[in-house]
Amino acid sequence: MRASLIQIAVEEGESVESRRRRVASLVRDQNGADLVVLPELWTTGAFAFEEFDAEAEPLRGPTYEAMAKAASDAGVWLHAGSIPERAPDGTLYNTSLVFSPTGDLAASYRKIHRFGFDKGEAVLMGAGRELVTVPLPGTTVGVATCYDLRFPELFRSLVDAGAETLVIPAGWPKRRRAHWTLLAQARAVENQAFVLACGTAGTHAGVPQAGHSIVVDPWGEVLAEAGADEEILTVDFDPGKVATTREQFPALKDRVLGLKAPDRP
Repeated sequence: MRASLIQIAVEEGESVESRRRRVASLVRDQNGADLVVLPELWTTGAFAFEEFDAEAEPLRGPTYEAMAKAASDAGVWLHAGSIPERAPDGTLYNTSLVFSPTGDLAASYRKIHRFGFDKGEAVLMGAGRELVTVPLPGTTVGVATCYDLRFPELFRSLVDAGAETLVIPAGWPKRRRAHWTLLAQARAVENQAFVLACGTAGTHAGVPQAGHSIVVDPWGEVLAEAGADEEILTVDFDPGKVATTREQFPALKDRVLGLKAPDRP
């Protein structure tokens, strides 16, 4: 399987519509890939909190339409990062969109763990509640977003739901880049799964971004890693390595805590 992670910068002065066109063009250029991944909140910037309300759109809004067409034009599975979604009741969510190669919506995921503690995303957006996995040819993708990476129980639940490849778009700050790399490798090792983590370059609302999108295999080996600037990180990987790893080193079978107790007769 070939994956392309599109690490873009969210530049000040670039309109959202212009950015949509630029990103759609980049997606169409990846027509040799099987899976393309975009970063978190690339329409606004993950730290541009004051823009969330003004730029929020319905699930099937202009970004949905542009990304559905780009996926169809390229004939790729597209994890279109995330957008600030305005639900029918007015609540904002940090929502990921996954499209099939025909441009159909395969899944959407509302970010469960909101960043900011008592400000920013944590108070401006609602929390998602549903786990999301997406069956692709050859692998099942588990979907998470940025701050979710710090919560291993989410990924355990995704593995229990069948996930073999964990896809994580993010807007991760440069000052915590070491955590980004460490946690991506940890999630891969402890779940014996591939991790595809796509971040952003540049600066979001004055916050320098980490970049360094990364692909990690089920043994924790880094297969590819981007630099700090805009870059398209393309890597070939064998999804079958997940099953092989879990057979060779069956640590997941030794889990005790967190498992549902068997029903008593």
